[in-house]
Amino acid sequence: MGLIERDEAVACLDELLADAVAGRGRVALVTGTVATGKSELLNVLADRSIERGALAVTATGSADERDLPLALLGQLFHDAPLPTEDRDRAMSLLLEGTKAVLATGGQLDPQVIHGLCAILLELAGRFPLALLVDDVQHADRASLVCLSYLARRARPARVLLVVTRSTFQAAGDPAWQNELLRPASGNRIHLEPLTGDGVRELAGQLAGPETAGRFAEQWHRLSGGNALLVEGLAADHRQALAETGAAPDGPVAGDGYTTAVMACLHRGEARLLEVARGVAVLDDPESLDALIGLDTQQVAQAVRALTTAGLLGMGAFRHPAARAAVLGDVRQEQRAELHRRAAVLTYDRGASTRVVAEHLVGASDVQESWGVTVLEDAARQALREGRVEAAVRYLKLAWKACTDDRRRVRIMTTLVRAEWRINPSTSAGYLPELTGALDKGVLRGSDAIVLAKALLWHGQFRDAEHVLDHLAANGADLDPDTAAELAATRPWLRCTYAPFVARLPKTTATAGTVSASRRLAAARALSSVISSSPGPDLGDSLERILRGSRLDEMSLDTVESALLALTYAGHADKAAGWCDLFVEEAYTRRAPSRQARLAVVRAEVAVRTGNLAGAARYARTALEIMPPASWGVAIGHPLSLLIIASIAMGEFDDVREQLDQPVPEAMFQTRYGLHYLQARGRYSLATEHPALALRDFQRCGDLMIAWGLDAPGLVAWRSDAAEANLRMGRPLQARKLVEEQLARCTGPMPRARGIGLRLLAATEQARHRPMLLRQAADLLQTSGDRYELAHALADLAQAYQALGESRRAGMITHRARALAEGCEAAPLRRALAPDEAGESGEPAPAVVPVPAAGTLSDAERRVAALAAVGYTNREIADKLYITTSTVEQHLTRTYRKLNVTRRSDLPANLDATLTPAG
Repeated sequence: MGLIERDEAVACLDELLADAVAGRGRVALVTGTVATGKSELLNVLADRSIERGALAVTATGSADERDLPLALLGQLFHDAPLPTEDRDRAMSLLLEGTKAVLATGGQLDPQVIHGLCAILLELAGRFPLALLVDDVQHADRASLVCLSYLARRARPARVLLVVTRSTFQAAGDPAWQNELLRPASGNRIHLEPLTGDGVRELAGQLAGPETAGRFAEQWHRLSGGNALLVEGLAADHRQALAETGAAPDGPVAGDGYTTAVMACLHRGEARLLEVARGVAVLDDPESLDALIGLDTQQVAQAVRALTTAGLLGMGAFRHPAARAAVLGDVRQEQRAELHRRAAVLTYDRGASTRVVAEHLVGASDVQESWGVTVLEDAARQALREGRVEAAVRYLKLAWKACTDDRRRVRIMTTLVRAEWRINPSTSAGYLPELTGALDKGVLRGSDAIVLAKALLWHGQFRDAEHVLDHLAANGADLDPDTAAELAATRPWLRCTYAPFVARLPKTTATAGTVSASRRLAAARALSSVISSSPGPDLGDSLERILRGSRLDEMSLDTVESALLALTYAGHADKAAGWCDLFVEEAYTRRAPSRQARLAVVRAEVAVRTGNLAGAARYARTALEIMPPASWGVAIGHPLSLLIIASIAMGEFDDVREQLDQPVPEAMFQTRYGLHYLQARGRYSLATEHPALALRDFQRCGDLMIAWGLDAPGLVAWRSDAAEANLRMGRPLQARKLVEEQLARCTGPMPRARGIGLRLLAATEQARHRPMLLRQAADLLQTSGDRYELAHALADLAQAYQALGESRRAGMITHRARALAEGCEAAPLRRALAPDEAGESGEPAPAVVPVPAAGTLSDAERRVAALAAVGYTNREIADKLYITTSTVEQHLTRTYRKLNVTRRSDLPANLDATLTPAG
């Protein structure tokens, strides 16, 4: 790349070269921080010297040769085209001078200095001579003495002496520099880092004008005008483009950038690298001196040098990647020691527990008495803020460092809770030690409840019973917090692990906090919903609980219980929005296990609203976020939802794959096992094995009855068993089951009642079926379950067809088919598709675009929706509490707006409610 923003420097050197060629010797010192183009400037000057007929003789200082006498001057003599006699004389003088310096400890004979410089001046008498020395800051002392001597005698000779010195070193001007810059013959040229415009020009050369226009400003901010860093950023940009095939949205600081950072640091003296490492550990300039053991002035000088070089900005690295690269370059034991010192310094200066804890983690050791307390406090704060991974790091170190057994167990239970948010399976390794601590009397109170829940999740029921028995044995001595925790745990246990609830001691304690009160209320609501019929105000109460809840340390049980209670109570539509809200919060709080568990609730909601593809997607997401091995006995819930949705969509390969997954036998002693039995039974039913299906449905029912959880909203096992009996040709048994199911639907449970009425119609005589099926369709429309509504309408169409009402049957078939298509229920869609023209022989009505249907008023839409599914004008009038004349008027306006001429042309995709307007 060409020199950028160096025209003035090149012009100055050109002028000095012209003077030297004309016999007016000149000396110049070029200074600048690292990567400002000093070496490239010398290369350009060497080329121009040759063009002007001068000899360019070069040398480069090296830190490795700083202690080798006359090493740099020797480079000049090796590069110069000397006659043999002069070369021999020069080599002899160099050898003599080297021996003298080594013998005297640094003293160089003036005769040697004079002789060496005389050889160069004699050469300049024959040809103009350009002596170009790069990185003179690394030169040995003897060579510097000779260069200073030569500079004093250069004025009457045809000599241009140019040396470069990096200011990326100690501050201040060295003594030899004054000898070079003598009045009248010495010149100083300082190179500044690139400006924003300079970076833009360089970026254009490296990556093209378009990229320069997008990123030049950001690259300048990340590089401070350091050309080497800009080149690294450009290389990373090209790499990202090659890997992805698309330009990145922002600057990429990858290997190119970090390599350039380290190259800059290794070019400087050791002190700069030491300070850079200190900044990487502790970006507090006021504490760096104590951290790395340098005085304040030395640290300040180094920070200024690093800032000028573009590595630091405002006392910190300009990009986290640079800090990571510097830390990665430090040996592990050295980095740990720096972090240990930083922990002490930050603690003494009153820094936040988060800052101190991070340094303790970096040190991997706690030597101070306050360390464990700081780590615990930092972990609690991290959990409140959703930084779960950080909390786990703090707790692991605190647990390792703690020497008090009781406190150590408390830390471990907190660690179990924290890791549970990420992956429940990771907590399994702590359970044996916690169980042992319980037996020793070290683990008590609410920590024992945490242990019991973890053991239940992992299916370790015998150990869980042992913990519950221990709690029961000490029930009289429970502290208030533990008693309140037990009060909230009891209904939760009944909902999920019902066989074990009897082992839990009873307590009349009340919740001591608002959060605990919500958790208790949500658990009781869920228990009520799945053991009996929900009350009329349950939905409003649960939404109030959700409105005040956030996913803090203890609230997932609250949120999950409330969402499931809403869903099982028939308010899936309300649960959907809340679930999406909490899924987003779990994502922002980086809590994978919570995301997975909420995704399962969302899948349950989707199943109950007929969103089959959504249910499968949510269930798969849950299993991807948290693999099956991490779900413990709860694996039955996501698997069952994925199986049920896949069956309805006809994706039987996926179903078989899920059913082939091994599940723990302990699962069938939990609520999750109920869902799994239902799903497995549905598969047997779909594959024409009704006897196998009935066995699973009956087992599910036996468990629900035994546990006192026999509510239709949880698992409608009687409806499923009734369908299996119908497939086996046993309508009386089916009717008995359905009537029992309907009798248990004492509250507003439109979905469960609608499914029951649909199956009840199958046990009735043909002439009675339409009435029951239309009632079922009304209820299912109200419930929002489009898939079950499509089933009911399909049965209704078949019932009308059996009665010879082909025209009405065709209209309802179209509506059912549209719903089946919307749900992606392929088997049901195929069952409705044999005759695309409908049983009546009339063409299927087209699906009306949304804008056209949107012109209907609410009243017109209600009337049209009922007419589209086969209701007569009189039936519509009775249902909507209006006159027949009003129905006719609404239909007339609807035909005109939709540009149709008859009832059978009404669209099948009107989503108006079928419930009465009153």
